[in-house]
Amino acid sequence: MTTPAEGPWLVVGLGNPGPEYAMNRHNVGFMVADLLAERIGGKFKRAGKAQAQVVEGRIGPPGPANRRVILAKPMSYMNLSGGPVNALRDFYKVSAAQVVAVHDELDIDYGTLRVKLGGGDNGHNGLKSITKAMGPDYHRVRFGIGRPPGRMQVADFVLKDFSSGERKELDYFVDRAADAVECLVTEGLERAQSAYNS
Repeated sequence: MTTPAEGPWLVVGLGNPGPEYAMNRHNVGFMVADLLAERIGGKFKRAGKAQAQVVEGRIGPPGPANRRVILAKPMSYMNLSGGPVNALRDFYKVSAAQVVAVHDELDIDYGTLRVKLGGGDNGHNGLKSITKAMGPDYHRVRFGIGRPPGRMQVADFVLKDFSSGERKELDYFVDRAADAVECLVTEGLERAQSAYNS
């Protein structure tokens, strides 16, 4: 069983800035980051030159599992996330293996989670941009949003708000995704996968 490495973790919620995008499926990463910031009692602030908002704090129980984290929301658009993420990684001296991207995922059912290390981008523009900037060897917490209904285009689907039916369970699923991030950072990948890759 692997234990999480020492040093800070950079947890990046992916989304698009601006109130018109706030409840879009594509912005679920921002929702998870906001909840994690609330849990650690922090408020997002502009991060110097990095075109991102960040909040710093600690996650986990007191003792050896307690971890320093930098929570981040890139303020570029989704398809340009790599620049801000790489700038923050350099600034905080975080290894790629201690970067976590929290993002929406079309290929898994709504509310289902998958925690993984590395891999392809599966057509996700935010991941594509991060991988181009720093390589693929970072963690992902994939939040299932399911496939678009009928003939709806993927781009239209991800930029639509969660439906009223989905919103009934959204808080629960966002809460669970935040738990998965905390588990990954404090207890390691294998533990997070066995607990949350349902």
